[in-house]
Amino acid sequence: MYEYIEGKLEVINPDHAVIATGGIGYFVNISLNTYSVLKGLAHGKLFIHHIVREDAEMLYGFDSEEERLIFRALISVSGIGANTARLILSSMSPQEFVMAISTEDVNALKKIKGIGAKSAQRMIVELKDKVSKLTLNHGNIALTHNTNQIESLSALAALGFSKTVAEKAVQRVLKTMGNDATVERIVKEALKIL
Repeated sequence: MYEYIEGKLEVINPDHAVIATGGIGYFVNISLNTYSVLKGLAHGKLFIHHIVREDAEMLYGFDSEEERLIFRALISVSGIGANTARLILSSMSPQEFVMAISTEDVNALKKIKGIGAKSAQRMIVELKDKVSKLTLNHGNIALTHNTNQIESLSALAALGFSKTVAEKAVQRVLKTMGNDATVERIVKEALKIL
């Protein structure tokens, strides 16, 4: 029903914002990622997901269409509701979430409060195909399901580097070289960083 709401940010809290436009103040649930973008702004734009239930109507707002896309994918997973999806997006950025699903990183997902091994595995199974079709823009960097990236991470893990350290190095390499870099070049450049 609503694509976005743009207006004066009357209230900005870590879990919600009140955005005023046309003489109406809309109470919008937000993630911590969206909060960090909105904090300190007087005017803003939120991409909206509208949920209608028997007893309530709720608005969930996101600073980007990408975050909203991931939210919508998350609530399609069996057992994941709107509040859990918001908690997931508060715990990791959309790019980190896509990376966790793409690389089947159950441990990264289990670190989120309320997500156990079964829920993490269910998310991976149900979202892997959907996430592989998403392209998330962060500045000028496009993060996609990239087999070269995954193979590079596996190679660095085989060399004894932790997953977190390897991911940061590979991301830095991909920022400069782009997503079309070969596995060999990614690993070689990542080793220089490490």
